[in-house]
Amino acid sequence: MSNALFTVPKAINEPVKAYVPGTAEHTALISEYKRMLDQEPIDVPMYIGSELVRTNNKKPMSPPHDHQRVLGHFNYGDASHVSMAIDAAMNAREQWANLPWEQRAAIFLKAADLLAGPFRNKMNAATMLGQSKNVMQAEIDAACELIDFFRFNVQYLTQIYKDQPESLPGMWNRLEYRPLEGFVFALTPFNFTSIAANLCAAPAMMGNVIVWKPAESQMYSAQVIMEVFRAAGVPDGVINMISVDGPVAGDVIFKNKHLAGLHFTGSTGVFRHLWKEIGNNIENYKAYPRIVGETGGKDFVMVHKSANAAEVATALSRGAFEFQGQKCSAASRSYIPSNLWADVKEILVNQVKSFKMGSPEDSSNFINAVIDERAFDKISGYIDYVKSQSDAEIIVGGSYDKSKGYFIEPTVVVTTNPKFRTLVEEIFGPVLTIYVYPENQFEETLKLLDETSEYALTGSIMSNDRYAIQVATKALENAAGNFYINDKPTGAVVGQQPFGGARGSGTNDKAGAAMNLLRWVSARTIKETFVPPTDYKYPFLG
Repeated sequence: MSNALFTVPKAINEPVKAYVPGTAEHTALISEYKRMLDQEPIDVPMYIGSELVRTNNKKPMSPPHDHQRVLGHFNYGDASHVSMAIDAAMNAREQWANLPWEQRAAIFLKAADLLAGPFRNKMNAATMLGQSKNVMQAEIDAACELIDFFRFNVQYLTQIYKDQPESLPGMWNRLEYRPLEGFVFALTPFNFTSIAANLCAAPAMMGNVIVWKPAESQMYSAQVIMEVFRAAGVPDGVINMISVDGPVAGDVIFKNKHLAGLHFTGSTGVFRHLWKEIGNNIENYKAYPRIVGETGGKDFVMVHKSANAAEVATALSRGAFEFQGQKCSAASRSYIPSNLWADVKEILVNQVKSFKMGSPEDSSNFINAVIDERAFDKISGYIDYVKSQSDAEIIVGGSYDKSKGYFIEPTVVVTTNPKFRTLVEEIFGPVLTIYVYPENQFEETLKLLDETSEYALTGSIMSNDRYAIQVATKALENAAGNFYINDKPTGAVVGQQPFGGARGSGTNDKAGAAMNLLRWVSARTIKETFVPPTDYKYPFLG
C-alpha cells in the first residue's frame, strides 16, 4: 500500500564519454560494433502484448555505409497486426493506469541505469550500424539523451503531480492527473534513437499505453530499445512495437475510437496529413485525441558584422554537417555580412576539406553515410540543381557516390538569390547554403530571414555586439523555438534546453520538459466539502 509522498533521485545529465582512441571505452565500443557486425543476422520481431510476432515477409536491414551487408531482417506485418497491437494495449491499459506512479517511475529509472551500464555499448553500436552515426553522435543520442529523458521525465512527473490547487476552510480541493482514455500512437523517425524511445516512454510514464511504429530505417536500434524496456520491467502490452506500411497502420489506427493521442516526430507533410486524418474521423473518438508533433526545420545561423570569423565557421561546420545534416535542428542556411565573408569562407572551406568520410568503425571519420537510397537521391538531386543554376555556386563538396554506401560530401552553396531554393526548402542532408548580405543591412536581413522559410525550429545569432544580439532576439522571436546566442543551432540537452518549434516545425510541446508530459494526462478536479449545507437559503435572502 502506498502511503507516502516519495522523492525521486535528482536527475543529473549523463556524462558524455569522449571515446578517445586507445581508451578502454573506445576499445569496448568498437569491439561491440564489430561483434554485432559479424554475428549471425538477427530476426527482429514485432512486440505485441506478450508475443514476439514474426511473419513470412522479411525486410533486410543494412548499414547505410555498406548497403550490401545484411545485419538481419525485420518482420513486416499487415492490418491484422495493427489491430492486435491496439487490442494488446487496451487490454493492458487498466492495470497499467492503476499502477502507483512510483512503480512506473521505478521502471524507467531502471531503464536509465541499464542503458548507462550493460546496454550502453549495444545501443550505441546498433545506432552506429543501423543509422551510420559516428561514436560521438551515437553517444550523445542513443546513450546520454535517452538516459536523460528517462531520468528527467521521472522528475518532471513528480513536479506535475505535486501541482495542486488551494483549499478554503471547510473543503479540500485536489487534482488527479489521469492517463488518457485510450491508447497513444507513437510514430518515430530514423535519426535519433533517443527520440524513438522517448515518444513511447513519455506517455507510458504517465500511465498510457502505446502502439509504436518505428521508422523502417531505425529497426535495428528499435530492437535494442525494446530489449531495454523489457529488461526494465515494462509490462506486456504497455508498449507494442509494430512494423507495417504507414498507410496500412493509419487506416486502422485513425479509425479506432480508442485513439487518445499521436506522438510524432517526422516530416511536416506527413504530420499535416495525419492531423487531417484525425480531423476527418473526429466524431468517432471517445475523446479529442492529443496531437503532439515535432516536424521539419530550415535552421539558420544569422551573423552580425561584429562576430568572430573562426567562431562562425566552426558553428557552421559542426552545426550543418554533424550526422550528415540529418538533424531537424541542423544549420542549413546562413546569412553572413560582407565584411566577414572572406575570412569565414577560408576557414569554413579548410575545415570541411579536412573532414574524413567513411564507416563509423573508424572513429576518425567525422562524416558517415546518409540513411538510405531515397535520402541519397533526394539530396544529390538538390546538389545537381545547384550545379545547373547561374545564381548559386558550390564552394566546397558537391560530389556523391552510392556504390558501396550512401556517401555525400558535405557541400557548401553560396547564392546571390535570397529566395534560392536551397535557402527555403528542407533538404535534411549535408548541404549548407549561404547568403552574403551588405554588412550594414543587418535589420533588413533579419526581416528577410524571418520571412524566407515556413519553419521555426532552431536558429542562432553570432555577434559580439550586445545591442545587435537583442535586436536579433526580438526580431526572430517567432522564427525558432530553440534560439542560440553565439553557438550552433544544434545540441539541445534534456533538462537544459527543452526542444521544439512552431510554425511548420510542430506543436512546440518541448520534449525534455514537463510541458510535454502534461499533454499525456487528463486532469480531474475533485472538491470535497466536509460539512454540506442543509438549507438552500443564502444569507442575502434575509
